[in-house]
This record gives sequence, C-alpha cells and structure tokens, in this order.
Amino acid sequence: MKAIINGRCIVPNDVGDFVVRDSLAVVFDDLIRAVLPLGDIDRTRISEVIDAGGLFVSPGFINIHIHGCNGFDTMDNSSIALVEISRFLPSTGVTSFLPTTMTMPLESIHSALRRIRQEMSQPAGEMRVDTLTTQDDQDISPRAKILGANVEGPYISSAYKGAQSEGNIRSPNFEEIADFIDVIKLITIAPEQIKSGNDFLQRCAKAGIIVSIGHSAADYETSLRAIQGGASHITHLFNAQTGLHHRKPGIVGTALDTEVVVELIADNIHVHPMLQRLVWKTKLHSQIVLITDSMRACGLSDGVYELGGQRVTVCGEQALLDDGTIAASIAPMNRVLAKFRANSGAKIAEVVELVTRNPATELGFYSKLGSLEVGKTADIVLFDEDFNIHSAWIGLNNN
Repeated sequence: MKAIINGRCIVPNDVGDFVVRDSLAVVFDDLIRAVLPLGDIDRTRISEVIDAGGLFVSPGFINIHIHGCNGFDTMDNSSIALVEISRFLPSTGVTSFLPTTMTMPLESIHSALRRIRQEMSQPAGEMRVDTLTTQDDQDISPRAKILGANVEGPYISSAYKGAQSEGNIRSPNFEEIADFIDVIKLITIAPEQIKSGNDFLQRCAKAGIIVSIGHSAADYETSLRAIQGGASHITHLFNAQTGLHHRKPGIVGTALDTEVVVELIADNIHVHPMLQRLVWKTKLHSQIVLITDSMRACGLSDGVYELGGQRVTVCGEQALLDDGTIAASIAPMNRVLAKFRANSGAKIAEVVELVTRNPATELGFYSKLGSLEVGKTADIVLFDEDFNIHSAWIGLNNN
C-alpha cells in the first residue's frame, strides 16, 4: 500500500460537504484503505510514502461532457481514439469521464457507442498509477476510466443546434437507442421535439438514463413539463437554448426555478463570469456540475480542426465554426475549475465538489468514487492553489 502525507486533503465533513483538512494521510492500493491522522499510520504496511509537500489531495475529477482532446474525438472511427483521450485526461485531473457523441448519422452514433462499450469492458489489469512526471511511458501512465456515454443529439432542435449538424437531427425515438441502455448514462433532447404519445422520457427513466434538456427552442412551460415528466438535467446552461427574458423565462428560467442539475462550461468564452457567479448564488451547490465540453483541439495549439464533420478554427482560447458559431471548448478541466473559483468566489473544496461528488451522485456512482473515503476507488489527484495538476493515481474499477 501507498500513503500520501503532508497534503491538504479535501474530504467530506460530518454532513458530507467537502472541506480541507491538514495533517491527514491517505492510505491506498486499488481502493482507499484509510484517511487518518498522520501519526496513526501503521508504517509496517506501507510500501511507499508520497510527500505531497503542501499540495491539495483530492478525489479525481469526473467529466460528464467531453467530446475529445489531444487530437482525438469520441466520434472518430478508431479504437485508439478513446484510449488516447483516456491517457491525456489525468494530466488535467480527470480520472473518469463520459465520452460524448455528436449529432451525426445514426450508424455513426451506434458505432461510437459500441466502441465505448468495448472500452468499458476491457480488463483493467494492474493498477494504473504513477505521477504525471513519468507519463511519457505510455505503458504505466494512468488512464481515465470510462463510466458510460453521454449522447448529445441527434434529438435536438435545428433552431439551437449550435455546433451540431442540422442534416442529422431526428425526432426522439427510444427504439433507436434501446440496444445501448447499458452504455448510455445521459442523453440530451429538445423537449419540443417529443410529440404527443411519445413515451421517450418514461422509457429513459425506466432504463436509468438521465434526460437532459439542451439544444432546444422550448419555452418555460414546455421545458417545465419535460422536467415534470422526468428530465432532470440541463446541458451546458445558457448555451444553445432559450435564454432568460422577463416575460419569457425560457429554459434558463426553468433551470433556475427548479431543482434540476445544470452543467456550466466555465471557460469564460461560453458563459460570462457574472452569470457563472449568478448560478453559484441562485442554485443549490449540489445541483451544479462543471464540464469542459472540449473538442479534439484541447491540449493542442491553434489551427484548423474537425468537430462532427464540421471545420473548426482555434485561435487562443476560442474555437469557431466557419459561420462564427462558438464550437465546443478547448479548456481542460483544471483550468475550468480555476476560472470558476475566481469568478464565483467559491472555496477550493467547494469547487472540487462540482466535479467529484456532484457528478458521481447524479450518475449513481458516489458509493464507489467521487470522494476520499474508505472503500472507494483510489482515484486521487494532487494540485496546487492554481489547480495545476502535479500527480494522478487511478485505481481499478470498484464494481
């Protein structure tokens, strides 16, 4: 077993809220075996002591909405794409994620879901654990785990398609995804596309799939009915949806007026810092999840890239389609955390909850991961005050 000492541990307090505790040690192998005062460690059982040197010791981050990074995309027709995405993510603090599909031909989406299923079923082998300083060795570098799939489209609105391809938009049809209920954890729909008598929401709920409202022209009343019918999540709040108007509250009004979980792309491109601060003040903190929504250009330099069959030009921190539409982000998760903390005034432990406890709870995985507690998977990251990632450990799946 290993022990991390001299770190600032981010752990749940008596009521489950994350706080920073000094003078604790985290003992782990595949699982977290103990979180206890430094003086209580049984050194005879420790094979390696890691001195955190005052860095924050945190549960690994969970990214529930990511298309790609490091030159690869979930929709790439290649088995290596998911592997390379998984290898890159620990350098951003992400230890598990939901690869996210695009609005493309149905068979392309099905092929992506089959690849995700195959990668999820691969035997883990030895615990993939090492510091990021040796990540050039691809055989031992940690790989983020795939928890399932996020299906973004094709059941969306052409009026708010964003960077999605209009030619592949379809009406919601549960039969088209029925073969993948073991893979799909979250799906985005435009509720106005559901016709009377369509039981899509009810069948998703029965299958345990989270339904998210997004890429939608729905008004307040329509989106509220969808929530009352089973939708419980909002895809990248403020982006590609009806906004807040004093006579037409729209989807944003519904999100702020109900207990749905909302995603935020806190890259300061997709959502203004003031609105990030407003969400922090108005929503329960347990109902906010930070995402990257990143594309393949994340982690790479400026240039021309592809997203869902469309050309994207990246310059600085912005990615644009040829018509000027803001495309998926290029922000890594650790930078999203740093910006949201600066914008909201939240404490570091509070920000960490938004990418650990909150997504793990919503996905139904919090009993297994998402916090530094005994018995949970040893997904651990070390970072500094600016959320620069120094080390990552990823334990075997805790099934």
